[in-house]
Amino acid sequence: MKICAIICEFNPFHNGHKYLIERAREISGCDYVLCLMSGCFTQRGDICVLDKSKRAAHAILCGADIVLELPVSFAVAPAEIFAKGAVKILSAIPDIDCLAFGCENEDADFIGTAKLLVKENRKFKDVFRQNIENGESYIKSYSAAFEACNGQSGLLSSPNNILGVEYAKAVIGTDRNIKLLPIKRIGGGYSESSLHGEFSSAKSIRENICDPHVEQSIPACVFKDLKDISAQIGLFKEYLRFALATSDGSILKRIYGCNEGLEYSLLKNSHMKYDDIIEAVSGKRYTRSRIKRILLANMLKLYKDNAETYLSAEKLYLKPLALKDEPKDALLSAMSKSASPLILKVKQTSALSGAAEKCFKSDYLASDVYNLIFDRPKIEFDYPIFI
Repeated sequence: MKICAIICEFNPFHNGHKYLIERAREISGCDYVLCLMSGCFTQRGDICVLDKSKRAAHAILCGADIVLELPVSFAVAPAEIFAKGAVKILSAIPDIDCLAFGCENEDADFIGTAKLLVKENRKFKDVFRQNIENGESYIKSYSAAFEACNGQSGLLSSPNNILGVEYAKAVIGTDRNIKLLPIKRIGGGYSESSLHGEFSSAKSIRENICDPHVEQSIPACVFKDLKDISAQIGLFKEYLRFALATSDGSILKRIYGCNEGLEYSLLKNSHMKYDDIIEAVSGKRYTRSRIKRILLANMLKLYKDNAETYLSAEKLYLKPLALKDEPKDALLSAMSKSASPLILKVKQTSALSGAAEKCFKSDYLASDVYNLIFDRPKIEFDYPIFI
């Protein structure tokens, strides 16, 4: 069996995601497309506009064969850990043949770039740090450090390309020969806030969620589920403020990216409104996404030392969120080949121990918080996964 994997958030699922799945299937010649998707919260520190069961179902209805949940300890982490954690989950599945991802430069040598960065790691870090100290933005500093290591000019000037390189670095670090399949993004840019017709970015869809023109950019099954969640986002921000106000420096320092005294700056501004905290603390040195991610990790008790334990664990788990009904037996058979246990029912969680058990408890907490914000009952295993 040949499976093509896609690491994703689908927040929400849109026509560009559908295109990615279709192209991945076409180019890879795979038997099945597997999506490894973030659950309730995203890598940019946001709450998902739709719950994970709906987003997984949308993916299946629009071309995917199976959707697994990416543990929240990796989903809410910097790009390097996000990629390492996702590739760790995928590399445990023997039938994974390739990893497809959207990017700006599909002809770029992502593996070669990754090897260069690994080889020049010390020089890269020195140049990156110097640029940051000189007041350059994170993206510009990252790109400058790469070019200082004789990397291709401009390649790492976009988040999608950077993530592609992190996928390559993670794959190199495994004993699996997983091929990379970069696919050029189409339509609106990653950071665009304006709708872009048939192919708008997820960000523009979220920011214009009540605009009827959104319907052009998303499949019909997604459009019928979208709704105004401004009240829930407001509550989410209050939860984050409360968590920060009741935290302390020693706790914040355990979170990825919260160093160099950043913890004190956050605590100093903890009396402010959420958006004002982001505005006060972020800048060229610290991106808004980084600050948002730290605040979210603090609320969900997601710490660097725990994530590193999970990354070094012999095995974790596979948790399906949705499967296409017709080939479900073949798909479940493929998943059962993994050394990591397959979790379909509550009672199967008893098979987890050590790092895997602790990692799964973090997923449970994230789901509980999400359900609390949306005033929903606990439904971790109480919904149909065969679509």
